[in-house]
Amino acid sequence: MSLRFSRLMEEREAAQMNALQLAYLGDSVWEMIIRYDLIIQKLNVHHMHTECVRMVNARAQSRILAHLYEYLSDPEKEIVRRGRNAHAKHPSPKNQDPDDYTMSTGFEALIGFLYLTGQDERMEKLLNHVSEVNVDA
Repeated sequence: MSLRFSRLMEEREAAQMNALQLAYLGDSVWEMIIRYDLIIQKLNVHHMHTECVRMVNARAQSRILAHLYEYLSDPEKEIVRRGRNAHAKHPSPKNQDPDDYTMSTGFEALIGFLYLTGQDERMEKLLNHVSEVNVDA
């Protein structure tokens, strides 16, 4: 069974999507990546939940994006910029810093874009650097 859709989008088509739509999908894809990694580690459910919450939040994603930014291509930076500048119709959650929240939206938009365009190898190459990031600092 594949989690891929039958039709991948061309980069041009995906780049024209609303940045919040890309982020909406990217949020789910990012959480799935983290959950998959945690299952592979054979942690118990409590530890998986704790670690997932630690990695899937605005602060962690903002720090990850800051670390990855130097590795991004100009088109990828443009997707991130659009995600950061997108204005949701709701304020950032009370427990999240607004700057972290906008940066995390940029990160999620990038993940959504890479997923929609089938750039799994590129996403994997970027995410190999995530272990270098201290999301708790």
